[in-house]
Formats: sequence, structure tokens, C-alpha cells
Amino acid sequence: MQNAVTDKDSSVSRPSIGLALGGGVARGWAHIGAVQRLDEIGIKPDIVCGTSVGALVGGFWLSGHLPALEAWARGLTKRRMLGYFDLMLNGSGVMGGKRLNKTMRNYLADTRIEDLQQKFVTVTAELATGHETWLTEGDLTEAIEAAYALPGVFPPRSIGGRWLIDGALVNPLPVSTCRALGARLVIAIGLHADAFGRAAVQRREKYDSVDFNNGAEIVAESHGTFAEKIMLKRLLGASGSAPGLGSVMLASFNIVMDRITRSRLAGDPADVLILPHVGHIGLLDFDKAGDLIELGRAAVDEQLPELEDALRYLA
Repeated sequence: MQNAVTDKDSSVSRPSIGLALGGGVARGWAHIGAVQRLDEIGIKPDIVCGTSVGALVGGFWLSGHLPALEAWARGLTKRRMLGYFDLMLNGSGVMGGKRLNKTMRNYLADTRIEDLQQKFVTVTAELATGHETWLTEGDLTEAIEAAYALPGVFPPRSIGGRWLIDGALVNPLPVSTCRALGARLVIAIGLHADAFGRAAVQRREKYDSVDFNNGAEIVAESHGTFAEKIMLKRLLGASGSAPGLGSVMLASFNIVMDRITRSRLAGDPADVLILPHVGHIGLLDFDKAGDLIELGRAAVDEQLPELEDALRYLA
């Protein structure tokens, strides 16, 4: 389709553009499609700020490895995901994250944030103080890990003498970060629009939409120790009698993200808010990357008139 955004005279000055990528666990794969579509229509942000999975996608995008992340995400199945569950029986998280770290290192190697072509910020929270903490330099992989270090799931990451956790606990959609760093036009991609409402009714009817539907089968096929299988069963709710530990933690996290996002946007709204309709997809449905990527692309297309207007009025 023809896009007026790309037809603008390149000599015309434009505002400094900031892009905020919000948290949302598996739903974050929608960010892949959204940033791909922004690329296609010629919108190049000067500043990218990512929280949680938004930091993951943003970091891969700006480092030039988004196609690799997309291929990896599209290849995930529930059983393949099991290979990344390095369960910890002791420690501050149930998963060590070492296998995920190794996968990221295969692509990002020793890439540093300050070496990226655009300004990039990963949003985290300091465990000791609750302060919102921005990582603007240093090892990119470490910064991404800190940004998605969801308490109880992954252990906090120590960077610069501070223990850091998932930034979605303080700023799930970092519009304010983009503005603080000088962006005149802020585009935000949020994953909270239909987190509740009709999607909540669907989850209530089939609560394991935030869980593995075949958890018992996965536990049976795992090669862990007896203790690790017990932990995995608790996480996946494989007994069928009640939501698993993982479901309860992530559903609670979803509530927190939704409430904080709405509150912060009320006081500091984005100039253009892009909201993929992803509420019907579970927070652990990492195997639905194909659907989520298409939903991200569609959400950008829905907002094309607003994007063009914002560029015109704020130039």
C-alpha cells in the first residue's frame, strides 16, 4: 500500500522521534511486526526505549539482528521452550536464564549499547530502592536480561553494583523515558489495550490460556530430576486442579502492568499510541509468534493517519 510517510521530501526537517516499546511477556513478539512495519513506511526513531520484552526486541532491532530473533521466535514450540527452562531449586528465581543468555550471545556477542546507531535505553528497576533505572551504556545482553528479570522467575541481575529487576514494575511503557531524552514526537507500542475486558472473559472460561495446555505431558517428557519435575509441574499447573504457580505470578504481573501503564499514560500520553490486539493470547504463548507478529504489523497500519498527522504537526 502507498504510504504518505515515505513520500515526504527528505529535505524537510522532522522532529526527534522516540519509540517506546512496552512489556508484555510472550505478547512482546508483536513488537517484531510493529517495528518491521515502521521500517517499511520510513519511520526511523532517534531514541528507542524498551521495557522487559520491549528491550529484547528493541536491542535486537537496533543491533541489526531482528531477522534472527524473528526466526528463533517463529521456531519456538512448547516443547522447545522446555529446553530453556534451566530450573533452579535454590536461588532468587526459578529459572537461571543461562540458556537464554547463551542464545542471545550467539547473535549479540559482546555488543555494547553505546555502539548502536540509535540511542537505546533499557528500563529496569533497582531491587533495593524501587528506583526506575535506565541503562544507556554497557553490555547489551546484560542490559536486556536485567530488563526482563521478572521477580520470582529470573534472578535479579547485578550491574554497576546494583541489583536490577524487570522494568515493567515501574514503567511498563516508557513514554516518559523517551521525552526525558529529548524526543519531541513519541510513538508508543503498548500491549495492554485488551488485556482485560472480553479477553479476560475468555481467560476466565479457559484459564490456562496463560499456561501450557499440555503441561502434564510436557512434565512427563522432561529429562530433569524428580525435584525439577515437581517444580515444573507447579509452574505449569499440570495437575489441572488450579492455576499453576507460573500462571498466578504472570496473571498478577499482567494486572500490575495494566494499572501502572494506564496511570502513567494519563499523565504523560504518547503522541501516537499503537495498541496491537493481543489480549486473547496468553502471556506464556511464546509459540504464537507468527500470529503476534502479524497483529503488530496490523496495529501500525491502523494508526498510519495518526502517524502522518503527528509528523506533520510536530515538524
